[in-house]
Amino acid sequence: METLLNDFSPGLFVMQIVILIILLFLMKKFAWKPILKSLDERETGIEDALKAAENARKEMQNLHADNAKLLKEARAERDAIMKSAREIQEKMISEAKEDAKEVTSKLIENAQASIQQEKQAALAEIKKSVAELSIGIAESVIKKELSNKNDQLELVENILKDITLN
Repeated sequence: METLLNDFSPGLFVMQIVILIILLFLMKKFAWKPILKSLDERETGIEDALKAAENARKEMQNLHADNAKLLKEARAERDAIMKSAREIQEKMISEAKEDAKEVTSKLIENAQASIQQEKQAALAEIKKSVAELSIGIAESVIKKELSNKNDQLELVENILKDITLN
């Protein structure tokens, strides 16, 4: 340290201080402003990025809320459509049952009418057959008693009117 003090020169010291002041002045004029400007720009950029991130977070929350709302609406619409489909299905089934009942009752009515017609036809045929048979028998029995055929037919018809068939 003594050598340092021995080599000390006040002129050199003043010169170094002047150079330091000039250097500080030049740094302030040419380097300090751009450095501060760069720092301010960086700070502004970071603040803008934070604001953008906050906005993006808010927008994501809004989108999430919108998605949840749309999902809820879609589920409600799906439920409504399913309910409507079930109602339509039940209506179609009940209509089909009613139609089937109507068709069945018509078929039964037609079958009963057909049976009744067949029964009437059969009874008429039986009556005719019985009448013919009775006429044949009566003709052979009464042939000797009645001379004319008209008298025979009149007698048989009177007898058949008295007899009822079930």
